[in-house]
This record gives sequence, structure tokens and C-alpha cells, in this order.
Amino acid sequence: MTFVAPLTSHVMVGFIVGLGVLLLTAWLLGRLAERCRMPAVVGELTAGVLIGPSVLGHLAPGVTGRLFTGSPEQMHLIDAVGQVGVLLLVAVTGTHLDPSLLRRVRATAVTVSLGGLLLPLAAGIALGYVLPVPVVPGGPGDRTVFALFLGVAMCVSAIPVIAKTLTDMRLLHRNIGQLTLAAAFIDDALGWLLLSVVAAAATAGVSAGTVTASVLYLVGFLLFAATLGRVLVRKVMTAIADRPADTPTVATAVILVLFGAATTLALGMEPVFGAFVAGLLITGARTAQPKLAGLRTVVTGVLAPLFLATAGLRMDLTALARPQVALTAAVVLAVAIVGKFAGAYLGARLRKLTRWEALALGAGMNSRGVIEVIVALTGLRLKVLDTAGYTVIVLVAIVTSVVAPPLLRHAMNRIAGTEDERLREIDHDTWNGLTPVNAARSGPAQSTVERKADD
Repeated sequence: MTFVAPLTSHVMVGFIVGLGVLLLTAWLLGRLAERCRMPAVVGELTAGVLIGPSVLGHLAPGVTGRLFTGSPEQMHLIDAVGQVGVLLLVAVTGTHLDPSLLRRVRATAVTVSLGGLLLPLAAGIALGYVLPVPVVPGGPGDRTVFALFLGVAMCVSAIPVIAKTLTDMRLLHRNIGQLTLAAAFIDDALGWLLLSVVAAAATAGVSAGTVTASVLYLVGFLLFAATLGRVLVRKVMTAIADRPADTPTVATAVILVLFGAATTLALGMEPVFGAFVAGLLITGARTAQPKLAGLRTVVTGVLAPLFLATAGLRMDLTALARPQVALTAAVVLAVAIVGKFAGAYLGARLRKLTRWEALALGAGMNSRGVIEVIVALTGLRLKVLDTAGYTVIVLVAIVTSVVAPPLLRHAMNRIAGTEDERLREIDHDTWNGLTPVNAARSGPAQSTVERKADD
């Protein structure tokens, strides 16, 4: 057995202090964002940018170095905490989804998802062929792979950021909020599948076997989760929830989430995908929901802000000082926002949703956040992107996550509440240990989403 040396006190002190600074900054900026009538997620995403290389790294590089880049182990520990945070965040969000509603609106979710996927994918691929050479690494032979990669980067959504935004804005109980997450779930599943194909093209080339294996893994995992996995998780969670203490229920839920994430990672997909599916399965054990209130508090108050803040630590936006990169970034950003918004909007209108419901879906689906950062890091690792291209993609992640909430709030204020939503809000507040003070706001009106579900 190989002996693993323990972490030195120097690394541990740096890790603990860095984590404290990161959480404090995220919390303060989150509260500032709320005072500006923005979701806390906007401030939390900005925290890493401010204390990372983009701002503090240039003003006081020694401070940033001591806090976050003093040693690789220190940064790896912070990354690990952030990764656990995002897994639990998407899982907790999954536990709040209403399976009966999702079954009724599945056709609408698929239509909105495909619209929000195919239009920006096509626009991104087309843009990849006309962008200037400085943001395309390598020679002309890399142009096709770069174009495919840019298309994938344009079409993904970010379930973690969408989930945190809906939670901060108290919209998770709304039908549109549920539909947005369902469509984003489909988007991300197909997006990670496409990313695996592009990654294969960048390394060993695309083969029928690679594509077939990726599709079979995805379908097989979903089939297992919807059949045997659903039954097993419900039985386990229900049995554990019968115990008087909350701790066994919380521990069991976390274990299921981690195993779900590990499974999809081993199959070549993102661990976030498996964690979200695990959260959906846990929803089946209704008696376990109230006992997860403590987990939800820790995740939304500590782990999620830490994860969102860590996303900015590797961003260096000073590359935008180069005029050509800045112009390219503006074009890519416009294509990303318009393509995703128009695709989701058209998909919603095809399903005869109202204009305001379609606007809310387009705004909600536009948050790219940390998923876009993960895609950008993948492109950098595969040498599909250079530093300038990476910076451009990261800018899309930040800006789309910041501009989406105001438009979402504007649209949702014009969509009537429903009795179904009122009851769901009471459930969510009860599960979170809150007094459902806003439960009576929604009237008995029926939204278009619900009417379409009844058709």
C-alpha cells in the first residue's frame, strides 16, 4: 500500500482562508445583488471574477497568489468543494420538480428544448467558419472542429445557474420554472452528447462506434433511472425517512447523488447530469422531502455560492483589451443570446404558449453560467480554443447569466399564478422549513402551460 503524505499546514491554512474569503465575497455580493433587485446568483458569479486574475490578480497579484494559486493542492481542494456544491445544488433542485406536471408537459419541454438547441447550434457552427483566425488555434484543418465546438458552446444551458436563479427569485414552484428546468435538462443531455462527439473529433476523429456508444450510454442510463432505479430509490428513501431523525435521510440522499454523479462521469457524461437525475428520483419519496430541509439550507447558503464563485477564479477578462478579441466577443455574445432566446421562444410559441410565457422561457434558458465555463475549459484542454477563444466563451457565460434574470422577472410578473402553483409553493416552503407567507398570492387562474398540459 502506497503511503499518501498528509497535507501540510501551509496548504491547509491557505485552503481554509481562501475558502473563507471566497464565501464572504460571494455572500456580500449576493446581498448587494439582491438590494439591486437582482438574484443573488449574479453577485455570487461576480465574486470569483473580482478576486481572481481579472481584477484582484492584476491589482494585487501577491494577494491572489497566496489565497488561491499558492500551490496546486490548495486550488484543487477549493475546486473539490465547489464540485460537491454543484452536484448537491442540481440534486436539490431536482427534488423540487413536480413529476406529474413534467409528464403532462413533456411534449412542450421537448419542443422548447429542441428549438433552444438546434437554432443556436446552427448559428454557432456558421459563425465558427467566419470568425477571424486569431481566435482559431492551429491551421485551416482545425476550422471545422472549432466550428462544431462553437456550435455546442452556443447551444448548452446551465442547470446549476438556472436552478439557483429560479430559487433566488422564488420561481421554482411556478409552472414556467418547472418547464424551464425540464427543457434545460434535455438541452444539457444532448449538449454533453454533442460535446463528447466534438471532443472525439478533436483527438482521434469521429467514428460510428464513438457516437453509437455515447448514445447507448445516455439512453441506457435514462432507462435504468426511469425503471429499476426509480423503484429502488423510492423504497430506500421511504424506509430511511420512517426513522425519527433527519440525519439518515440527508446522508442517504447525498450518497445517492454522489453515486449518480459518479455513474454518468464513468459513462463519459458530466457528473451534473447524474446528480440531477438522482434528485428527480428522490422526489418520488414524498415523506423524505421535509427531512431534507437542513441539506437545502447548507447547499443554497454555503456550497452553491462557493461553487458559483470558484467559476470566476480562472477567468482573465483582460484579453478583451485587444480590439479584435473584443469585437469577436461582441459578435459571439450576440449570436449566443439571440440564437438561444429565439429558439426557445419559437419552440414555446409552436406549442401555443402565450407571448409572456415564451419570453420567460427564452430568458430562463439563456443562462449559460458555469456549464459554459466547463465547456470552455474542455476546449482549452483539447486545444480547440486558444486563450482569446477561451476568454470569449467565458464572457458569454457571465453576461448571459447576468442579463437573463431581469427579463425573466419582467415576463413572470405578467403571467397569472395558478392554484397548482400555490399548492406547490406551500410544499416547497414547508420542505425548506419556511412559513409559506406568499402562498396566498396565486389565484385560481390557469396558465397556458397548464391548459396545454390538460389538452
